Amino acid sequence: MTTSGGPSGEQDRPEERPHPDGAWAPTGGAAAAGGPGPTNATAPMAGWSAPNQGYAAPGRTEVTTQGGYASPGRTDGSAQGGYGPPGHPTQPTPRGTGALAPSGFAGPTAGPSISSGPTPPSVPANQGPTGFPPHPGDAPRPRPRRRGVPAAVVALLMALCLLLGVLGGIVGGRVLLQDGSRGSEIPTSDVATGSGGSAGGDLNPDSVAGIAARVLPSTVYIEVRTGAGGSTGSGFVLREDGYVVTNSHVIAAASNGAGQVVVVFPDGSQEEAEIVGSTSDYDLAVLRVDRGDLTPLVLADSDAVVVGEPVVAIGAPLGLEGTVTSGIVSALDRPVSVAGGSDRSFINAIQTDAAINPGNSGGPLVNASGEVIGVNTAIATDQQAGAIGLGFAIPSVQVRRTAEQIIETGRATYPIIGATIAGDYTGEGVQVVPADQADGVEPVTPGGPADAAGLEAGDVIVAIDGEPVTTADELIVKIRAHAPGDVVTLTLLEDGSERDIEVTLGEQESQ
Repeated sequence: MTTSGGPSGEQDRPEERPHPDGAWAPTGGAAAAGGPGPTNATAPMAGWSAPNQGYAAPGRTEVTTQGGYASPGRTDGSAQGGYGPPGHPTQPTPRGTGALAPSGFAGPTAGPSISSGPTPPSVPANQGPTGFPPHPGDAPRPRPRRRGVPAAVVALLMALCLLLGVLGGIVGGRVLLQDGSRGSEIPTSDVATGSGGSAGGDLNPDSVAGIAARVLPSTVYIEVRTGAGGSTGSGFVLREDGYVVTNSHVIAAASNGAGQVVVVFPDGSQEEAEIVGSTSDYDLAVLRVDRGDLTPLVLADSDAVVVGEPVVAIGAPLGLEGTVTSGIVSALDRPVSVAGGSDRSFINAIQTDAAINPGNSGGPLVNASGEVIGVNTAIATDQQAGAIGLGFAIPSVQVRRTAEQIIETGRATYPIIGATIAGDYTGEGVQVVPADQADGVEPVTPGGPADAAGLEAGDVIVAIDGEPVTTADELIVKIRAHAPGDVVTLTLLEDGSERDIEVTLGEQESQ
């Protein structure tokens, strides 16, 4: 921004002085001096760092669960940042006319004299225009008599003009006062007055702010307190009578009575929770608190989710309660295998680019209607780059089925086919362990679902329900996406040709 004027900040006004010949000439004024330009600064940037852990499959991206960092559950953040170079001063801006003199003054110090020319001679009053005596016939004529305006009319007109002047002044003053008051106020939009938008008005229910306003009151922060420390995570209200859903790995440290699980609500109140049941196979757990006034979230049909639809993740990453992030569904039916201690979870996951971090585990992933489509459980990491912006959630259909099982029976089950898959097979599809490589294990469980369907040792499975499978994890995940008792179709590869068999899935109790 360039400032104008001399030291006082105002431009010198030109003087006026009389010319000897009766004319007026302006003197030169000072040119405006330019002020320094604004200084640009870069705002500091903050970042968080947290350790990552998880199971890395050979040749695959590591998948890390989100909870489990040491209590008090909050990771210190370190801010980085600095300031950019100062701005460059702007060049002085000349003012006035004429070239800019070295001293900063424009033009000469005084203008040229302006002459009015010679004064014409006066004409005597008793002479005509040419200076000669008047003609004898030029006698003065009598002036015509004018009729005067009656005094009463004059007084009436004057009173009327005075009245009109007073009224005009009042009206004009009001207009000027109104305009002046408007000009002296800071302009405001309708948003600030509550007539629209999000500030003071109703939130757009389809916006991220509207979704967050509905979901946040039902999202909780979970603390696990043990003698050795503890861990933290997230969860959400499943039923109004005190049931809460989270991840199994979030409360794993207290699952055998070795610690205390505390649920912290958005209003700051805390309740000690009972672990109703958990399953490491699906990485889900159900808690219960002694409250009957909770507002549950709605579980949507995750089978109706499509790639590209907007989603919002809510939880307590790094212990920061009530954090809201948004993104889209990046992929569906993503086979994810997550290691947690001696247990391993197999999830047919929803993939999202909504930012989730350690501590988001157990929190809801919701759609544009604020309905839960998944439970956030894991992130993809790279050994060199760390977290790479890919998160995974357990589909809500699986959450509903497993949570209902746990609430009704205190335990959970998962489906099986009753066959052992070879881990070192490198050909097309996946292979049932050959008989000569069994090493004491049963390739096909006698009397099990696979045995009843005709599956044999050494058979190669290339698809399930028409969807190709290339790894053992993919096959297990797709089987566990079903419920016990469901019928699946396995496509087998034999001598270059394919054949299908139908398998009715069995049931195994989760540990």
